[in-house]
Amino acid sequence: MKRHTDCRVLVTGGAGFLGSHLCDRLVAMGRDVVCVDNFFTGSKKNVAHLMGQSSFELVRHDVTFPLYIEVDQIFNLACPASPIHYQHDPVQTTKTSVHGAINMLGLAKRLRATIFQASTSEVYGDPHVHPQVEDYWGHVNPIGPRSCYDEGKRCAETLFFDYHRQHGLNIKVARIFNTYGPRMHPNDGRVVSTFIVQALRGESITIFGDGSQTRSFCYVSDLIDAFVRYMDLPDENFPGPVNLGNPTEFTIRELAEEVIRMTGSRSKLVSNPLPEDDPKQRQPDISLARARLGWQPAVPLVEGLKKTIEYFDALLSNRVAAAT
Repeated sequence: MKRHTDCRVLVTGGAGFLGSHLCDRLVAMGRDVVCVDNFFTGSKKNVAHLMGQSSFELVRHDVTFPLYIEVDQIFNLACPASPIHYQHDPVQTTKTSVHGAINMLGLAKRLRATIFQASTSEVYGDPHVHPQVEDYWGHVNPIGPRSCYDEGKRCAETLFFDYHRQHGLNIKVARIFNTYGPRMHPNDGRVVSTFIVQALRGESITIFGDGSQTRSFCYVSDLIDAFVRYMDLPDENFPGPVNLGNPTEFTIRELAEEVIRMTGSRSKLVSNPLPEDDPKQRQPDISLARARLGWQPAVPLVEGLKKTIEYFDALLSNRVAAAT
């Protein structure tokens, strides 16, 4: 067996929000990293600081097409993850989840590589069980505007477990809950980035409904810790799925008020109708991650928001300076 430091690791979606932070961590750990991205939502800027390093390679490629490469581990993160992006081309979103999974699983089968699937809490839909546990099958609309993402990810999980059962593939399936931090796209429609950008610009902060729906927010460094722990877990008899997220729950209104307080903004809250199939509550039960990975989030919301606000403040300031 190769030492972890000798590993050659493929990260699909590696120039995106989560992927770029994962590439940072893997390079820092001494891994050789191949970052693959089609740059639909990812950006070369997110990995530009890694480009001069001999242990990092960037490849432009769409995972809906086969990829021929030699690696020891695969992190499959490729897929637009915010409603604005995944609803832009819903057919392509489903293809990315399903065809992308087939292609990466085929590659892993040929190489006998360990493969990690970045699944999502959206497989639970608008849940009737709270908090959500891994053996809950979910409550998902299969024909709604969010279905391209929700059902695409559910199908990908099916494929992963069928490859595991049929071909003995070593899989690691993680269900990721709301995550935030630097390198989020400012216009991705996700609640943390949207609220921060609106507050910094002094615009009205848009909440849907009365803001009583709940979410749990995990800072990106905590999530990447879990990714690496799970991939490096020597137990091949833990394919998952495993919930990864922060179990501390906040209402959307509480988040908006905290962002206004921390930015010193004069923004007001404005209420819009709830989008179709928007989950009313989202909170992970991470008992399994605690027990099997020895992991739990360490960064409190206020600390994570401070770093994220600083990132967006610098980003918006640079854009203003570039336009003058």
